[in-house]
Amino acid sequence: MDAIPQNTKTRLEHRLDAAGKMLLIFSGSWTVKDDLPDYSLISRIVQESQRSDVHQYVVDASKVHKWDSIFVTFLIKFLELCPDQVQVDMAMVPAGVQRLVSLARAVPEVEAGEKQTPPGLLASLGSKTFQAAGAVAGVLEFVGDLTLALIALLQGKAKSRSRDFFTFLNDCGPSALPIVSLISGLVGLILAFVGAVQLKIFGAEIYVADLVGIGMAREMGAMMTGIIMAGRTGAAFAAQLGTMQVNEEIDALKTFGFSPMEYLVLPRVAALSIMMPLLCIYADVVGMLGGLVVAASMLDIPIVQYYNQTVEALNLNHFLLGVIKSFLFGLVIAVSGCMKGIKCGKSAYNVGLAATSAVVVSIVLIVLLDGIFAVICDLLGI
Repeated sequence: MDAIPQNTKTRLEHRLDAAGKMLLIFSGSWTVKDDLPDYSLISRIVQESQRSDVHQYVVDASKVHKWDSIFVTFLIKFLELCPDQVQVDMAMVPAGVQRLVSLARAVPEVEAGEKQTPPGLLASLGSKTFQAAGAVAGVLEFVGDLTLALIALLQGKAKSRSRDFFTFLNDCGPSALPIVSLISGLVGLILAFVGAVQLKIFGAEIYVADLVGIGMAREMGAMMTGIIMAGRTGAAFAAQLGTMQVNEEIDALKTFGFSPMEYLVLPRVAALSIMMPLLCIYADVVGMLGGLVVAASMLDIPIVQYYNQTVEALNLNHFLLGVIKSFLFGLVIAVSGCMKGIKCGKSAYNVGLAATSAVVVSIVLIVLLDGIFAVICDLLGI
């Protein structure tokens, strides 16, 4: 028997019996704090066994009283060097070590410096196409489920609470009035100021009322309200539902037989869609009042004259166009926020990503819808 003592704690012995078995005896403490043998020792033992025509290795670690990951690594290295045709008996190795060795050898080691070949142009194009098709299919599926939930609500079969609806109604409406007032008033001031500078050149300052009134009623009221609500409420919807997804609350609702679409999404979509036209009308009025401040202070236009000019310039079509836009903007914001939240991954990073994505998608769709409305109105002469 050959003994290779490393210190008083660590020992590795090996011997060859008459039956052609190589016995490896580990004893003592095998931890990173001990003075352990080099991996070359294992290589020498394996080479010696190959010269002796060994057909089986027997690993005896029953005398190891303390071990950690370094002992597992040592055994893995030994198994890697063993010839495939030679059997290895590890029955006398602690069960915990055996499990760790099996787990480590179950996954192939990734070679250092291994580089993956980047996909070609056609492969990248195909991958992006499949991703886009999957995203479109996901949107259609979500809209379809929401439509079914709305039908169930109209039939009185939806499992949702009216208390939640009124809570979201308050969050989307009265709670948003301060920020809507501030932004709309400033937009009215800016429109009036820019218009006044140009109209003064032609002595047509009175038409500032037309500019602010029509601009707020047709475009700026609905668009600015939509952008505000996208950043305020759309992101909140995505974060709320995303957090519920992370905490597995949505899975719990499904387990109890509640449809997340009816219980969580439908009240939010309905509340924002209803409040957006009201907020748009309010923003129109506040913006016109902002224009009045500039007209009265810079252009010395009497309040009554400004009011009469505004009433003369506006008609019902202007307000209806803005209201219809705001309803669609609210629907887009609510659907985008809820969809991003429902499909959120289960981590805090994904919650933030869902909120950001909801705002970006909502604003892009708002601008796109507004452009479509502009083209349609031009074709119809509205």
